[in-house]
Amino acid sequence: MKRPKLKRASKRLSCSKRYKIQRKVREHNRKLRKEAKKKGVSKRVKKDLGVPSSAPFKEEVLREAEQRRLQVEEEKERKRQVKIEERAQKRQKDKEAANRETEPKAKKARRDDQANRLAKQTVNKSSKQFLCAELNKVIDASDVVIEVLDARDPLGCRCPQLEEAVLQRGGNKKLLLVLNKIDLVPKENVERWINCLQQEFPVVAFKASTQIRDKTVQQAKKSRIVASNEVLDKSRGAACFGSDCLSELLTSYAAKLQSEAALKVGVVGFTNVGKSSLINSMKGMFACNAGVKRGITKSMQEVHISKTVKLMDSPGVVVSPSNPRSSVVLRSLQVEEGHESVLDAVTTLLKQCEKTQIMLQYNVPDFRNSLEFLTLLAKKRGYLQKGALPNTEQAASVFLADWTGAKLSYHCKVPGSHHLPPYLTDSLLADMQKDWDLSKLRSGNQETLKGVKFPNQASSVTFTSKGPTEGVMTVCEEQPAAAATEGGGTQQQDQPEQTAEDSTEAEESEKPQKTSLEKKPKRVQFQSVPIDISLSAGSSGDAYDFNTDFK
Repeated sequence: MKRPKLKRASKRLSCSKRYKIQRKVREHNRKLRKEAKKKGVSKRVKKDLGVPSSAPFKEEVLREAEQRRLQVEEEKERKRQVKIEERAQKRQKDKEAANRETEPKAKKARRDDQANRLAKQTVNKSSKQFLCAELNKVIDASDVVIEVLDARDPLGCRCPQLEEAVLQRGGNKKLLLVLNKIDLVPKENVERWINCLQQEFPVVAFKASTQIRDKTVQQAKKSRIVASNEVLDKSRGAACFGSDCLSELLTSYAAKLQSEAALKVGVVGFTNVGKSSLINSMKGMFACNAGVKRGITKSMQEVHISKTVKLMDSPGVVVSPSNPRSSVVLRSLQVEEGHESVLDAVTTLLKQCEKTQIMLQYNVPDFRNSLEFLTLLAKKRGYLQKGALPNTEQAASVFLADWTGAKLSYHCKVPGSHHLPPYLTDSLLADMQKDWDLSKLRSGNQETLKGVKFPNQASSVTFTSKGPTEGVMTVCEEQPAAAATEGGGTQQQDQPEQTAEDSTEAEESEKPQKTSLEKKPKRVQFQSVPIDISLSAGSSGDAYDFNTDFK
């Protein structure tokens, strides 16, 4: 109630009314907190008090905070622009779809053909067709083909289809074998393999550098540390052996050719044998992408070593699925592609080795099967899951990485008797050995074997090789539509040719007869005989005269 003498009403309340309002407010807030607690809503974020004036470097802290705020605003603006562009593209697509429905059929057919051609041009670089095409491109463009072999299993790294394809190419191509990763094999075994492989092609012993990581930093010098009366070479992985011998061999061969163009040398082989590492070691810098992961190289890459020599990197040879499982595990990408599990791959590898050597190599007790071995290895390395359960998947991955990578030392025995493959003849062997400085090659291999530190015979695992690994040089694209209509497709293809021939040689009336006879139906069918019904009554003498009997 407004007092008559005052201009405005008073804001004073009675105590009972004020207390009642306060109680209602408390009950309302309590209710809101209870509902928020049930929904799991977090508490309200406290207000930022800012940087106190007494704090050191206050200006720098405020400057950094302002930069972060600007970055957040820029990110929000960028996302907003992206949404605007997406909406514009969607409107454009809807507009094109509406126009496409109203456009003529001929224009729509031309547009569809153009879209199909563009789709065919985009090739998947991980497909087998693309990898085989790039490998054949390297072989065709090279004057000398270097097949890189893993010294731990040289026979399993050889591909008969690859060597046959190189020998069948024209242009007087040379094939050279490089025995890589010799530091993981006992010295006696390396010498035997060199003597065995030299009966077919020239062989170069090689140990690639594995610590070249920068494109601008050259190979580091060896650092030696003396500790406990012992010399330890900490840069053993960075050391490269055999590069001088290989470069001199290629340079002398290029000088004999007397060609103005540089000698093109293609480096081929299966995955993870060290093709890219060999090129990086020859160049002395990180020129080709290389790593522990298999199948990194997808296309051809040229690297200039000198004025007269140029190396070409290539993707790995595609392994044929008809090979034994042990060869497929070591040479292909079955595990990475998901066609085989890691546990199955480990089981396959353990069957090719002696159990005692595996026990000594990994320092595990006796085991009955591969699962028990992986359990012991996981406990030994500390690969545990929640609840102290051994992680056999991680142990299997580490075991497989040791075998496929350049870490574990294992070797294969040299075959006692040597037989030439069916694609090699004495004349081809003479051509492959010609124009090479073999005496310099032997001396270079001896110097390489003297410089490399080899493992002991007892510490190396004996592995049973399954012989050369078959590869795939050409992969044809599958055509399921044509395969589904295999029976009817041939008839449809033959029919247009038949009609074209009949149009020039026979009359139009004989066409249906020929096509029906060539189809050879399975069931008996009655063939209709063409009858000429265009005869007139006056010109037909054989017509029946009803006047003779019915007069």
